[in-house]
Amino acid sequence: MTATRVLVLNSGSSSVKYQLLDMRDGARLAVGLVERIGEETSRLVHTPLAAADPAKRERTGPIADHGAALTAVAEELSLDGLGLDSPELAAIGHRVVHGGLRFSVPTVIDDEVLAEIERLVPVAPLHNPANITGIRTARALRPDLPQVAVFDTAFHTTMPEYAARYAIDVETADAHRIRRYGFHGTSHAYVSRETARLLGKAPEDVNVIVLHLGNGASASAVAGGRCVDTSMGLTPLEGLVMGTRSGDIDPAVTFHLMRVAGMSADDVDVLLNKRSGLVGLCGDNDMREIRRRIDAGDERARLAFDIYIHRLKKYIGAYCAVLGRVDAVVFTAGVGENAAPVREAAVAGLEELGLALDSGLNAERSDEARIVSPPYARVAVAVVPTDEELEIARQTFALVAGESLE
Repeated sequence: MTATRVLVLNSGSSSVKYQLLDMRDGARLAVGLVERIGEETSRLVHTPLAAADPAKRERTGPIADHGAALTAVAEELSLDGLGLDSPELAAIGHRVVHGGLRFSVPTVIDDEVLAEIERLVPVAPLHNPANITGIRTARALRPDLPQVAVFDTAFHTTMPEYAARYAIDVETADAHRIRRYGFHGTSHAYVSRETARLLGKAPEDVNVIVLHLGNGASASAVAGGRCVDTSMGLTPLEGLVMGTRSGDIDPAVTFHLMRVAGMSADDVDVLLNKRSGLVGLCGDNDMREIRRRIDAGDERARLAFDIYIHRLKKYIGAYCAVLGRVDAVVFTAGVGENAAPVREAAVAGLEELGLALDSGLNAERSDEARIVSPPYARVAVAVVPTDEELEIARQTFALVAGESLE
């Protein structure tokens, strides 16, 4: 096919992030963000990376809704000769957070697919509605163009039932779609594949533990390119300690707070999702600031860090047991890629599992995928920058071009 460009859209409740990529080489032609949609202080920041002068352009002022936001994005792209009406645009790829069990692969969006994404709103009330709005708006702007949904949950649909099921009454679970779905799937898919490439092996020959550590954080056990377990569950709340989310917690804490503290279900929801994790433990969810406070002797920051690392070690150990043989443990996302002390602390003491770090390699800053373990380590420790937008674009283009992603 002659059209080789893909526009990637990530629609939030009051924002739209976008990237335009050329799939001949994965080059970014333009990136941008529209934020505070629906407010008087709306803002669009656009960077034409393919231009001779790739300087940012900024618009401020009211942008009423997602339709107005995407219209403004189209106008900015047109100024660079990259408009939505270009014959070189092959498709629009949409990040959709929840695909349930039905959507295990990227899917061309039609009315039936959109209706199913809407039916999943009860299990993703914060994310799917915004994703749906972006899809509807983009379809209205380019009804003739393939629109593809790439689901955060899709990579994790290969989990066996014994890993995906919660041990609750089966009829109740099935009636309300209660099971472990996992999230950050595009990142785990991209990073596990890139890790195999870094090791010089095919994805089907490699077992990898992926640690996606950002403000949201998740771990996955990937056997031969297929996810067999992941830390997030029905929602992104389960699992690792995160910036503002508690991660794993005794579910009876919820009942206790409702009975003893008089908190409502909504109160507990806000507590566990927005006032817990690192910010709940020490008041900061920026790992750089937490490390600065630790260096200054702040014991509260030290405890928060230790809790974070303790949970991380537990998942590394658990997934070593799940996989049996581990070829690499890989760190990615904002904290995983940039916080050398987190990597050092997470691996420390796990020598019996075959893990070790080269302190010099670990301390180096780089934007490249790299191994930071010594040659003698039985299990490689790697840092692989994630690229969820490129992964969405790759999956979108492969689908509309009829090609294999590999």
